[in-house]
Amino acid sequence: MGKVAKGRGRRCDCRDVDGSTRRDFLTITSVLGLDLAVGNPVLAEPADERPKEGDVLVAIEGERQTPLEPKNIPEGGPPVLAWPMDLAANVVRSGSRLNKVLLLRLDPSTLVGVTQERAAEGVVAYSAICPHAGCEVSVWVVEQKLFECSCHYSHYDPREGAAVIDGPAPRALAALPLKIADGRLVVAKPFTARVGIVPT
Repeated sequence: MGKVAKGRGRRCDCRDVDGSTRRDFLTITSVLGLDLAVGNPVLAEPADERPKEGDVLVAIEGERQTPLEPKNIPEGGPPVLAWPMDLAANVVRSGSRLNKVLLLRLDPSTLVGVTQERAAEGVVAYSAICPHAGCEVSVWVVEQKLFECSCHYSHYDPREGAAVIDGPAPRALAALPLKIADGRLVVAKPFTARVGIVPT
């Protein structure tokens, strides 16, 4: 049955569309789809891109964009919130909240398993975005040395890969492996997992 044209009371029979126009549209769409499939997607802005190997880290608080060193991270907490920065291009990757990073310096001997390999002089780095509902992990539980999401109270152990201790979070926080270069904290590899909410 045809659709009623708004405000005119007339019917539009959609079968009247010219066949060649429809074919032209489908041809253009398929060409564009093929173009995307062969590797020409729309590129993200540098400030939106996830941390890359070689990026330094700069504190979110404060006006200076000075690359952080291990000594700038308080031992035992609280964590420092940071952005990754492409130093060569002078681009702080602050275009997406998913790039917020929690930096914490702990006694290296307390780090468990792969966490030791991802740390640099005891400094570990994790995504600041909870994978449960996308809230920011903003609370530091001093007594237990745990991260807490203030929305639904998931707790994460930074000594053991930010594993979930309790709460509704479906998985650990994504880790960001670090290394030291010229005395500064530098991204060694991209995030170990997808950042933010886990699709169901």
